[in-house]
Amino acid sequence: MKKIKIALLGAGTVGGGVWDILQTNKENITRNCGYEIEVEKILVKDATKKRKDGIPENLLTSNFEDIIYNDEIEIVVEVMGGIEPAKDYIVKALKQKKHVVTANKALLANHGNEIIKLAEDEGVQLYYEASVAGGIPIIQTLKESLAGNKIEKMMGILNGTTNYILTKMTKEKVDFDAVLKEAQAMGYAEADPTADVEGYDAAHKLTVLSSLAFGTSVKFDEVYREGISKITSIDIDYARELGYVIKLLAIGKEDAGTIEMRVHPTFISQSHPLASVNDSFNAIFIKGNAVGDLMLYGRGAGDLPTGSAVVGDIIAVIKGKDKPPVKAEEDTSTVKIIKPMGETESEYYIRLIVKDKPGVLGTIASLFGKHNVSLSSVLQKGEGVPAVSLVFITHCTREADVQEAIEEIITMEEVVELANLIRVENGKKRAGAQ
Repeated sequence: MKKIKIALLGAGTVGGGVWDILQTNKENITRNCGYEIEVEKILVKDATKKRKDGIPENLLTSNFEDIIYNDEIEIVVEVMGGIEPAKDYIVKALKQKKHVVTANKALLANHGNEIIKLAEDEGVQLYYEASVAGGIPIIQTLKESLAGNKIEKMMGILNGTTNYILTKMTKEKVDFDAVLKEAQAMGYAEADPTADVEGYDAAHKLTVLSSLAFGTSVKFDEVYREGISKITSIDIDYARELGYVIKLLAIGKEDAGTIEMRVHPTFISQSHPLASVNDSFNAIFIKGNAVGDLMLYGRGAGDLPTGSAVVGDIIAVIKGKDKPPVKAEEDTSTVKIIKPMGETESEYYIRLIVKDKPGVLGTIASLFGKHNVSLSSVLQKGEGVPAVSLVFITHCTREADVQEAIEEIITMEEVVELANLIRVENGKKRAGAQ
């Protein structure tokens, strides 16, 4: 049996998962790709540290040159994470004509265009299925299975930590801070949870998906981002009463050559397929002009689900390594514009805390109307107390109009605070919009 040698950059959670899969499923993998895959070297920070059971010490190295200048190593698998030194290692590997597999969404979101072009220029392959949604095969689905479609819309639950937190808050009626501490204790959330709970992780993944789905270069800083730290059990109760659940959604849309990309908490109908995606699971809902609606669902993180995607990429490289890579021609015929957040349109849930005085509701409603914000429904809870909640659901409205209305409303003496503003994803167009 022919052999092919690879190197792993990293032996942490994902690296350990890749190692386990290569050993456990060795026969199936060999049969599927026609080669016996042999791990030649594993790059680690400290080669003397005890590693996952079964990894021989002689494979470990803390010197990248042991990999880059080893001509027997044909594939470099980066599973270390972070932007540097991962970017430097990948660039050097590509320049040495080594194929690269990476699971690094932050690197791809910030430097993906540069790295993809370098791989094309060097005539080697670059695969990155594991960078988005763990074991869910979304990258190859967009690149191959849906290549005959124009992708009109994507909505995804792309971060398992935030979905776990929101699921617990919804089912057990507990507050964000309490669930976050529990998630950290269980290992679902990092000690510093900012990347997850403030939406950075999901925004990185949406950047990668949008570049593929919409066929254009997009940048991470073009994605609008909000996290879930302001979501309260009160908002979840109102969502339930109104027929919704709250999810942190990554949303990408294209319409007439204009693209919008946003990550934020979202009211989504209880009947939508994404509403039933709970705990740490991920899902991506896609609308193509030919295929219609479809959804991919599965584990979005973890050693074996992510390792599964990495191993799949290794096999894909092996199957195509003797074929000349297809060089993507840049399409300069159509310029795709990133829509500013203020120009996006949605329905909105707006919760205000106001003083319980006559005429307050009427004044607020008139201010919404002044700024072209049409109201669909109004709820008021509490009576005979100094301050009460007023909840408004708007019709589909321009973001800038909503923000301008809120800016004026919160200057009213009777308004105590804007308690929350959450977008509602119903897929309806604004009245009068084409």
